[in-house]
Amino acid sequence: MTGPLDPGPLDPSRGPLELHLVAAALRSDAPDVASLVRVLTATLGDALPEGMVEVERDRSLGDRLAGRPGTPVAVRVHGTDRELELRSGRTGPVGEVRQVVRGVVLSRRTVPLHEWVAALAAELTALADTSAAARDALGRMLGTT
Repeated sequence: MTGPLDPGPLDPSRGPLELHLVAAALRSDAPDVASLVRVLTATLGDALPEGMVEVERDRSLGDRLAGRPGTPVAVRVHGTDRELELRSGRTGPVGEVRQVVRGVVLSRRTVPLHEWVAALAAELTALADTSAAARDALGRMLGTT
């Protein structure tokens, strides 16, 4: 049952509200690259298309010997016409948005974390509009299903 403050199940016709909810959830869950990698691979991993999320890891010798995957240092999300990258920096995560056409990067700009998260939320809600699995995974992430 949904109340006045409960957004209810994801509904593609409510686009801007959903975008706001997804961005808020990502902001609270993703203060750094490692947290965002966990959200994208664990919570949304099964719903995202193969190759959409690419994780770059720094593997120490100890990680290699122990068979551990290493520490995530960057995550790239390949959307339909842009590529989003969040990389660990000296003072915190650094976001970059690239405009891509047919695999060629036309432009790139460094953006603050809140703008990067908003761009990621837009990509995820656009994917949810076309994929029931993505819609269900976003619903689980938001706690609406």
